[in-house]
Amino acid sequence: MGFNVVKFSRRWLKFLPDSRRLELYPPWWMMRIKVMALENEWRHIRIRLPLTWVSRNMGGSMFGGFQASLADPIAPLACAKLFPDYHVWTRHLSVDFVRPGITDMELRFDFPPEKEAEIHAELARRNRSTPSFEYGLYDGHNRLCTKVVCVVAIRPPGYLHQVGSAT
Repeated sequence: MGFNVVKFSRRWLKFLPDSRRLELYPPWWMMRIKVMALENEWRHIRIRLPLTWVSRNMGGSMFGGFQASLADPIAPLACAKLFPDYHVWTRHLSVDFVRPGITDMELRFDFPPEKEAEIHAELARRNRSTPSFEYGLYDGHNRLCTKVVCVVAIRPPGYLHQVGSAT
């Protein structure tokens, strides 16, 4: 089995707060993200993604890959924190670039209490859930630039072995 940076981080960097561990996660460290808010057990998240010479495309706006890379694991990470007895991953990610990001961007994610209640009920009923989350990246003028829809798979331990995963 290969090196897993997330497991390494949980074990050897557990003395650091979650926000700092996110900032040090290798792909995001190189993107120079800054966690502005990671509150209420991951129910309220704000992350700044700076527009730099590395993240700027030929048109002068932020590369979509930078935005998608940051947006991809946010909802699953929040679900993993709230439902620790389950395995969680991104099942589907849709990224709609509404307008060019020509300033630093801010990812805004909020976990609605009613969505959390729905997931708890579905897990109790079916022992699995596939919720959808909508969030976005906003520019320095508070305009939505990138709309994200993330569908998350929340499954019981051992699920991947039952369905014949390569793991």
